[in-house]
Amino acid sequence: MELEPVIGLEVHCQLATRSKLFCRCVADFGGTPNSRICPVCTAQPGALPVLNEQALALALNAGLALHCTIRDQIKFDRKNYYYPDLPKGYQISQFDEPLCEWGELEFELEKGGTKVAKIRRIHMEEDAGKALHPDGANVSLVDLNRAGVPLVEIVGMPDLCSPAEASAYLQTLRRTLRFAGVSECDMEKGSLRCDANISVRPKGQEKLGTKVEVKNINSFKNVERALMFEIARQSEMVARGEPIVQETRSFRDTEGSTIAMRKKEDAHDYRYFPDPDLPLFDVGRNRIEQARAALPEGFVAKRRRYQASWGLTDYDTRVLTEEPATALFFESVVAAGLSPKSAANWIQGEVLAFLGETKGSTKSDISELKITATELHALVQMEERGELSHQAAKKVLRRMLETGVDAQNSAVALDLLQIRDSGALAATIDEVISTETKVVADYRGGKETALNALLGRAMRATKGKGDPNLIRELLLQKLGKPGS
Repeated sequence: MELEPVIGLEVHCQLATRSKLFCRCVADFGGTPNSRICPVCTAQPGALPVLNEQALALALNAGLALHCTIRDQIKFDRKNYYYPDLPKGYQISQFDEPLCEWGELEFELEKGGTKVAKIRRIHMEEDAGKALHPDGANVSLVDLNRAGVPLVEIVGMPDLCSPAEASAYLQTLRRTLRFAGVSECDMEKGSLRCDANISVRPKGQEKLGTKVEVKNINSFKNVERALMFEIARQSEMVARGEPIVQETRSFRDTEGSTIAMRKKEDAHDYRYFPDPDLPLFDVGRNRIEQARAALPEGFVAKRRRYQASWGLTDYDTRVLTEEPATALFFESVVAAGLSPKSAANWIQGEVLAFLGETKGSTKSDISELKITATELHALVQMEERGELSHQAAKKVLRRMLETGVDAQNSAVALDLLQIRDSGALAATIDEVISTETKVVADYRGGKETALNALLGRAMRATKGKGDPNLIRELLLQKLGKPGS
C-alpha cells in the first residue's frame, strides 16, 4: 500500500514590540534570568492585564500580509494547563474568535512553479516562561523573562505534502512576516518556532490519518529532518499493522529522531473560557483599513516593481529582497542618485560579499553597515569621474566598510587616486616607449593590439593609478595611428 504524508504547520511568531502583551516589562531576548518581570506577568494576586496596542497593530499586519479576514471585535480566553514556567496556571490566548481567519500563503516549489497553502487562523497569545535543566544538577530552574511576551500563532491547514514543501512554506512565511514588520523571526532566539502536525494515509484517500504533533522545531533544516523521520516512523507502523497514537513528540536534533512527550490534548482538555479580566475589544473597520493602507510593501511586490520599473533581472531581485534591510539599503542607494543596476551590482558584488565574510560579527547585518547610501553613491561617482579605477574603487569600498571613513579620505589613505596630470604621465609614457621597443615596433608595423600592451605597461608603471583613458590618448599622440 502506497502511503502519502499530510502536513500542517503551526507557527508561533514573537511580535516586535518593546514590551510584553499585557504589561510594560521589556520583551527583548535574553537578560539576567527573572530580571524582566512584574506582578502582572508573574500572576501576583490582584494584578490585572492591559492589552498592548502595538501588539494588536502588528498582529493585524500579519493577518493582512497573509490575506486573512479580520474580525471587527475580538476577545481573549484562558487556556488552562499547568507547567512550572506558566505562572498563572493558564495562558491568555484566543479560542473561538481569533483576530484573523482564512488567509493564504503562496510559495515556490523546489522543482519549479508555486503552490498556495491556506491559513486557518491567526490568534494572539502570551508566551510562557522557560524551564532550565542544568547539566549534572538535580534541580530545575525557571526563568520568567519570556512569560507574557506577545505572540501570534499562525495555524496552517494540512495542505503540505512533503518535508521540502514544509520548509519552503516556512521560509516564505518568515520572509513575509519580516517584510510586514511583524517580527525579526529569528529562530535561534526563539522568535519563530514551528510545531508540525503530520499523518500518513493511503494515496488517493480523502480521510486524514491520525496526526502526530512534533513540538518546537527550531530551524528550516530540522523541519525537514523531523518530518522525514516521522513519515518513515509512521509508515513502518502502518506496514506492521500497528495503530498510530495521537500524541505530542519532541525532535532530538543530535539523533535526528522524535520521542514521545505526552498524549495529544484536544481543545476541550484546556477548558477554554473568556478571560474575565479582559473586555471585548473593538478592532474597528477604520483601524483595519488604516493598517491595510500603511502595510509595508511585501517582498513579492518589490520583486515585481524592481523588474518592471528598474529593469533588474530575476536573480537581482531575489538577492535584494532576501532581507528587508537589504531592500531598504538598495532603495536608499537608488534614491541617493545611483542607477538601480549599478546599485544592485555594487551591493551584490561587494557589500553582501563583505557581510558574508564577516558573518557572525556585528558587521554581518546590513542595517549596521558603517557607510550610508550617500557615501556609496559618492564612491561610484569618483569612479565615474575617472578619479578611481574600478579595481581601486573596490579596494576603497572595502576600507570604507571596515572603518566607516568616507570615499575621498579612504582613497587618499590607500594612495589609490588616479593620476590625471598629463605632465606627470607623459614622463612615464616616454619611459615605456623607450624600453618597450619591440612592442612599439609591432604597433608601428600595423599591430593595433600592441597599444593595449603598452597601456598595460604604463598602468603597471603607475601602480594602477594612471587614468587609462588619458594614458591611451597620450600614447596615440606620441605614436600616431598603427602602421604610421
